[in-house]
Amino acid sequence: MLKSRTGADSQTGTSLRKKGNASRNQDFSLILMALPMMIFITIFNYIPMGGMFVAFKDYSYRDGILGSPFCDPIYKNFEFVFKSPDTWRIIRNTLGYNLVFIVSTLVISVSIALLLNEIKSRKALKVYQTTMFFPSFLSWVVVSYIVYAFLNPRLGYLNAVAAKLGGETLDWYNTPNAWIAILIVLHIWKGIGMNVLMYYASMLSIDSSYYEAAAIEGATRLQMIRKITLPFLYPMMIILTILAIGKIMNSDFGLFYQTPMNSKTLYETTDVLDTYVYRALMENGNIGMSSAVGFLKSVIGFLLVMLTNGIVKKINPDYALY
Repeated sequence: MLKSRTGADSQTGTSLRKKGNASRNQDFSLILMALPMMIFITIFNYIPMGGMFVAFKDYSYRDGILGSPFCDPIYKNFEFVFKSPDTWRIIRNTLGYNLVFIVSTLVISVSIALLLNEIKSRKALKVYQTTMFFPSFLSWVVVSYIVYAFLNPRLGYLNAVAAKLGGETLDWYNTPNAWIAILIVLHIWKGIGMNVLMYYASMLSIDSSYYEAAAIEGATRLQMIRKITLPFLYPMMIILTILAIGKIMNSDFGLFYQTPMNSKTLYETTDVLDTYVYRALMENGNIGMSSAVGFLKSVIGFLLVMLTNGIVKKINPDYALY
């Protein structure tokens, strides 16, 4: 009896060791998969943070980062943003566009993901997914020329159609207000694919037994979406929104610089913080002022993430980032 019990304990110990080894091997494989991105983020995100104090220096190319003297006063480089006559315009455009981008991307991405979840044909699903992903592989330089082919004042497709229909042609590159809608549409068109993929992947992880039980109870598809699908999507929606709010002071440089062809007549509605600082850097070559703007954006983004996460934590701690 004692021998049989000893043999059973030995088998249990061997089984536990095998499970432990398998778990360690799996963890090691996951670490190897994440290693390239960890190295990339370390080199291009964390190491450059050591140069943030350039924002407080009167930078000289001859003396370098360490040899350049500190500004007098220390906040001199930050005055570039706050004392500029264009400050209100660039901050208004930056915040306004990003707020619209956050809301529109969230609503449209979730709506399209819900529609894809209702498609049963795998061939049709692949066609829709490919169609949505294709724009994300195009650079903004390519997109800018596609847009120019449509909006060219003389040979553009839209003006040609308007002329044939007896309508009024429009000089798009001298009409600032028209670009508010153009930029929003282009941002959604080019970036919607990845967001839809994340929401759609979250839907695939939902246990089908929930839908089966709801169908037995007589629930409609709309009721299933409201009571089952959307609650499962809330954590993903909140996380992506918090991360997007953290980047609210950033702008897609290619969208705002390349697409309008850097037309001066469109600055009223296309000029944002990144394009303004880029032009200032190209004209003045002042790295300290550009670093100050980058530092300011990082601080504001960090504070907004903390604030938004704190609000979410108050409402529902399970949905917060930490």
